[in-house]
Amino acid sequence: MIGESTKKIAIRGVLLAGFALFWPSLGVAEETVCIQCHGAQEGYLGEPVALWRDSIHAENGNSCHGCHGGDPTDFEMAMSPERGFVGVPDEEDIPAFCGRCHVGVKDDYLQSAHGQALGEGGPTCVTCHGNHAVKKASSDLINPQDCSRCHEYGRAEEIKAAVVGTDQLISGLNQDLDKLHRLGIRTKELQGKVFAQRNEFHRLFHSVDVDQIKAKTAGFEKELGTVRERIDEISGEFGQRKLWGGIAVALLLALGVLFTLMRKTYQEEE
Repeated sequence: MIGESTKKIAIRGVLLAGFALFWPSLGVAEETVCIQCHGAQEGYLGEPVALWRDSIHAENGNSCHGCHGGDPTDFEMAMSPERGFVGVPDEEDIPAFCGRCHVGVKDDYLQSAHGQALGEGGPTCVTCHGNHAVKKASSDLINPQDCSRCHEYGRAEEIKAAVVGTDQLISGLNQDLDKLHRLGIRTKELQGKVFAQRNEFHRLFHSVDVDQIKAKTAGFEKELGTVRERIDEISGEFGQRKLWGGIAVALLLALGVLFTLMRKTYQEEE
């Protein structure tokens, strides 16, 4: 017979093995040879790793090779063109470089006033988002300090005023959906809808066209409003179930107390 402690150790080992197997899929970036090598160096060669660790790329599991290519498992071939290494892009190639993943954003950027000034002092993706310390896309990136590096803040302020409410709505929906998910409620479909709307909405930022942004923002708010209604419905249903569950527990406790008193009374009579 296997002892109880031995069984627990075996079960724990299986759980840990399963966790290790699926860990890469949880959005955590792996410690590649690129990170090991550059992370051990000082100065400009090591700086990108420290910046990257606090980035949205690192948070979502996108490591060095996701942008620069190469073999992240082999020290000798890490920077080999044969393994797809592309290195650092020239300034004019940055939109195409980032656009390999952010396709829609790249298209909107190239058609915008920013994109039309590419190669003539106009901003590229890294001007606003950073290169290694890549910032999460949000209306917070539209601010006097950053925008006024290139031009007056007035036009950018109009754009922020038009989008900040919808951006906050998206954040609120995501927070509420996370809460419902932690309660065990299926939210995948609603989360997917918010994610898609968020991506399309953030594409709109890159047009830097105030009139277009104002005209289309209402449509996004309408679509997101249907998600809010569904969240409220689910929360209401969950609240009712919780209420009736509490009532049922209270009744069972009351019955338990009543049964105990009746039994005690019966025993005393005997």
